[in-house]
Amino acid sequence: MIARHSGAGRRLRGGRAGPRVGIDLVSVEAVEESIRVHSGRYLGRVYTSRELHECSTPAGAPDGRRLASRFAAKEAALKILRTGDEAVPWQSIGVSCDSSGRPSIELTGAAADLARARRIEALDLSITQAGPYAAAVVVARMRGTR
Repeated sequence: MIARHSGAGRRLRGGRAGPRVGIDLVSVEAVEESIRVHSGRYLGRVYTSRELHECSTPAGAPDGRRLASRFAAKEAALKILRTGDEAVPWQSIGVSCDSSGRPSIELTGAAADLARARRIEALDLSITQAGPYAAAVVVARMRGTR
């Protein structure tokens, strides 16, 4: 049985007060292709030096699979931060993992400015890789909410 309230029949829309969620799925092959075709230009435009360091093979080459996870996290964060055509440089969203492998996001510059304007208190991140894909989910905790 479905409980009916005085607002029954109205379409519910996502509120601004609750948490916001962003999700993205990336083809590992597409990221590897970007690395092959555009090499340093792509890597330098999209990833921070810390990301490149954390996502390199023992031989020092970029690890496309791990970079795809970082790219998915950046896209998921952008889905939370942007509401229009705001320019957000890729490098203003940094993704890193602590010694236990737990990922986190650090915002700087334009991304940090948007987060403040949107009243975002913190971002929680989960990333995964499965077969030919990498995925990320970002949950924004908003100021003034529980």
